[in-house]
Amino acid sequence: MAEYGRNIQKMVEYIIQIPDREERTRAAYALVKCMEQITPEQKDFTDYKRKLWDHLHIISDFKLDVDAPYPLPSKEQVELKPQPIPYSDNKINYRHYGRNIQKMIEFVSSLGPDHPDLKDMVRVIGNSMKMAYLTWNRDNVTDDVILEQLKELSGGKIDTEGVKLASTNELLQLIKQQQKLQPAAKPQNKKRKKRK
Repeated sequence: MAEYGRNIQKMVEYIIQIPDREERTRAAYALVKCMEQITPEQKDFTDYKRKLWDHLHIISDFKLDVDAPYPLPSKEQVELKPQPIPYSDNKINYRHYGRNIQKMIEFVSSLGPDHPDLKDMVRVIGNSMKMAYLTWNRDNVTDDVILEQLKELSGGKIDTEGVKLASTNELLQLIKQQQKLQPAAKPQNKKRKKRK
């Protein structure tokens, strides 16, 4: 383990060769103290001492036979790899629009062409798509491209004929306003003030 360095590795190899079990155990306790001094930043973790003893056994390739205060980890347990995370099969055709836009398009396309608010909903979705496009791609985009992609995402169910979207300048102003409203991350002051 690189964080402990070559000297710790050499000491572990030496401790393994000590014939007396009691002396080997005393040396292991002393070595864990050294490891604790080498990695003081880890003291905040829970089960810090147990972690050090586990590392000691890992460094020794599980050959160290001592009376440890914690049960020994098994080699299989340490080398166990996490299961791969299954990703959903729901593909997003245009990633910069996101899943919510796709869900809105599916909802609106299910309403049918005779819905009284259809044009307004298509305009809102189109403006949202244009805003998302401008957020991720600072290139200027035409309304025709956005409306064509909206039609494509709906599977041709939404008619975009006659839909007028907001201008690029208006949407860029909205994006700037949204960015100003988001709270900036405050730098954390590491030094604490002393109380009098």
